[in-house]
Amino acid sequence: MSNLVILGAQWGDEGKGKITDFLAKKADYVVRYQGGDNAGHTVELGEQQYKLHLVPSGILNPGKPCVIGNGVVVNPASLVREIKYLNDLGVSTDSLIISDRAHIIFPYHIEIDRLEEEDRGDLKIGTTIKGIGPCYRDKIERSGIRMCDFENRSSFEKTLRHNIRKKNDLIVKYYGCDPLDEDSMVKEYMSHMESVYRYVTDTNVVMRDALKKEAKILFEGAQGTLLDIDYGTYPFVTSSHPTTCGISAGAGVNPYRLEKALGVVKAYTTRVGKGPFVTELDNEIGDWIRERGHEYGTTTGRARRCGWLDMVMLNYSAEINGFSSIALTKLDTLSDLEILKICVAYKLDGEIINYFPASLETLSRCEPIYIELDGWKLDDVVKAKTYNQLPKNARLYVEKIEELLGLPADIVSVGPKRGETFTRKELF
Repeated sequence: MSNLVILGAQWGDEGKGKITDFLAKKADYVVRYQGGDNAGHTVELGEQQYKLHLVPSGILNPGKPCVIGNGVVVNPASLVREIKYLNDLGVSTDSLIISDRAHIIFPYHIEIDRLEEEDRGDLKIGTTIKGIGPCYRDKIERSGIRMCDFENRSSFEKTLRHNIRKKNDLIVKYYGCDPLDEDSMVKEYMSHMESVYRYVTDTNVVMRDALKKEAKILFEGAQGTLLDIDYGTYPFVTSSHPTTCGISAGAGVNPYRLEKALGVVKAYTTRVGKGPFVTELDNEIGDWIRERGHEYGTTTGRARRCGWLDMVMLNYSAEINGFSSIALTKLDTLSDLEILKICVAYKLDGEIINYFPASLETLSRCEPIYIELDGWKLDDVVKAKTYNQLPKNARLYVEKIEELLGLPADIVSVGPKRGETFTRKELF
């Protein structure tokens, strides 16, 4: 048996989709275990770029079973669009499998998400307005609707109508807005569910059988560690567990069956939305990195905030997730900068610390302590066909990260394509 967890070590957007696609060819199953269509994975194959939100990145490997686990919240309308998008590009989705225990996002979740964000005023979280949080809230409140509920169409419709009326009370009486149209919503979503229900099954059985036959399973996290509802920079986080902690509950896999965890690390740091960012470069260098790295959200198109690599944060992430190694991505983006910086500690009120504070007020007072390294030229990176052919200073940058993290960089990526990814150690 062999299985591998791939997840983001920072605030997301590290290149998890690309790494998942790269390793999926050796896997028997690829499994998403949390989040929803607020995630965005971009994968390039040849000249074609694929943008994925709900469907696991392994779908680009023909015939590969791709599982949307019970920990994922699924908007059927978004899923129908994504399936059509993939099919139109010649990608088969016949191998897609959706958990019958996955909760469903409806338009009232999205509308409440929007109204709540507006109501926060200056305290906005920066949500993607995809209805993710309100859907997870209903799940915890035990008023949600699951995929398996569609088996009994009349009961499904009855519960949906009840929930729409309940949510309309909130929308009208608290927010003073117009109610959502009950009949049109029911008609639309009954149709969407008919379209996706053929993919629905008991994924606990799928996972159990896969483990019994010692299949190679790739677990694909969405978002990043610092967006985890417990371990991230709360409240500027997502509503689920992108960390290894979320896999057992979100995919129905015994935690003792998890073997290796690969942390995907961007060669610098980015984040979307509000919250403290110790190494942020709110200057020309930050702008340059954003443009060179095309740092704009796959889902929202929002510009990402950019900064130097933060080892305090990465060591925190490695401890929480139990990384066995890392995949370092977008090394090429830093090319042509004369001097690079890596944050190795924080200064807090005059004291040097090496831990990541939970309090955002405390974190906002932290100042980065940097080491400096010499840069390299993009021309020297482009012509490299193996890791050892990379320019010396680029390899020294990688090796310094390995030293500071105490983990090997088993994969190094210098571009979006499969051929621009160097494997230094086989993971499957």
